Amino acid sequence: MAESSPPSGLSRRVFLETFGCQMNELDSELVRGQLAALGYSFTDDPHAADVMLYNTCAVREQAENKAFSRVGRVGVWKEQGRKVVLGVIGCVPEREGEAMIRKYPQIDLLCGPGELDRLPLLIDNALRTEAASLADRVALQGNTTRRSAAYEAAQDNLEALDLSRAFDPDRAAAGGRSAYVRITRGCNKFCSYCVVPNTRGPEIHRPPDAIVDECKRMADGGVIEVTLLGQTVNHYRYVHGLSVGADGREAPQFGPGGGAFRAGGSEPDVGHRVTTFADLLNRIHDEVPSIRRLRFVTSYPRDFGDDILQVMAECPRICRYLHLPAQSGSNRILKLMNRGYTVEDYLDLARRARRYLPDVSLAGDFIVGFSSETEEDFEQTRQLLRQVRFKNSFIFKYSPRPGTAAFDRMPDDVPDEVKRRRNNELLALQAEVSAAVHGEYVGRTVEVFVEQVSEKARKGGGGVELGWTRPDSAERQMSGRTGGDLITVFDLPDGMRPEGLLGQIVPVRVEAAAPLLLVGSLLSPTERAGPMPLSGDRTGQ
Repeated sequence: MAESSPPSGLSRRVFLETFGCQMNELDSELVRGQLAALGYSFTDDPHAADVMLYNTCAVREQAENKAFSRVGRVGVWKEQGRKVVLGVIGCVPEREGEAMIRKYPQIDLLCGPGELDRLPLLIDNALRTEAASLADRVALQGNTTRRSAAYEAAQDNLEALDLSRAFDPDRAAAGGRSAYVRITRGCNKFCSYCVVPNTRGPEIHRPPDAIVDECKRMADGGVIEVTLLGQTVNHYRYVHGLSVGADGREAPQFGPGGGAFRAGGSEPDVGHRVTTFADLLNRIHDEVPSIRRLRFVTSYPRDFGDDILQVMAECPRICRYLHLPAQSGSNRILKLMNRGYTVEDYLDLARRARRYLPDVSLAGDFIVGFSSETEEDFEQTRQLLRQVRFKNSFIFKYSPRPGTAAFDRMPDDVPDEVKRRRNNELLALQAEVSAAVHGEYVGRTVEVFVEQVSEKARKGGGGVELGWTRPDSAERQMSGRTGGDLITVFDLPDGMRPEGLLGQIVPVRVEAAAPLLLVGSLLSPTERAGPMPLSGDRTGQ
């Protein structure tokens, strides 16, 4: 197939809906950029679109079900005579393969997350002719030799997609002042419940210079908060001199094995300069000073070195926030999950984090009702949640995902009613812990990166009525996050428009707290005397 562009003289409108994680949000942004460069326009009205794209997530059952619901709706429209190209991209088609088109004939094209550079060609094929062959409508890692076990990461066209990224401030968060930057793709961990290694492929690490240059471009465009993205960001490790592209510049390379993070490891980097994740954080902090907040997600609890914590402690613009998915508080369950660490390892990391960063905020992930989980296992999870004192946790009932080791080898033997009970109990416990953590901030002043006008003016996190907020303040309340990722709302001062605060970092005095929310008031200019921390949360009583 020859490379081509949209048919000349036609203005195609695209509706793009994203499901799932921050990785998918960034993928969708890259898709918008490459299609806009080819002359496509975008619409928020699915009824006005010539092309409909659903960027799917296979990790959570709920997100997947929503996507399939949309596919079914478009199928009805097509049966009623509507002419529209339907494309499903992301992790679900990568897992399902070509059979997805045979099962849902209303789908015109499939594109996996590792093949997004081929998406414009697939759309063009579908627009030009309904008789395009299956091979002309499908781009998946699972059915192509272009990216095989022997494929050299240095030839990765997805890096070109990242490098040619067209950042759109009108669609970005916080008035265009916040952006994601990818540092790795894929995952090598093969947790037994997770489909990501099979849908996004092995870890591929971008060259440090490319990452730093992208951060500089974001900053030049007005971005002041950057979040570095990767499935396991702390396993970023780039060995210089091993991967060189056709243009002579350093190119993406496959991530190392676990031995690279242990003393005496045998990784082939002897004689080569290495950039670790800690080195990368330090470079971005020092070389892009106009980025006032630098975040990263998600961290893998195993092999999280003190070098990263040391850099965070020494670099004031790196946010004191760690998202550390625990998944379970039972060593037996962690082993079945193939997580590669113990509860003791996890607690040691939490202690080290607080030793280096006394003001750090920790967030976790938990799965309840995993295969064979007993009441004792669940109680150990409750105990871990209490010990670590997470500011919040993302808690899910286990649902077997096709394509994972657990789906094929482990029975889903915990009754759904037990899963629901454990899920609700853990959510309730986390609400108690979160309320205590947030309550410690009452009376303090925090720096808030203002993201939006609040839609929950009279309620706190978890629907807790605060009582004292003015009933008419819904359109006057702003919402943002602290450096430690604590959601904070405050009333807009009289005479000030919301646009004047979006994307700004402002000091807020905390006056009340709920399990997932801080409520306060914006300090006046005369109250702002004295230095404010750049990324921490606490400024004293």
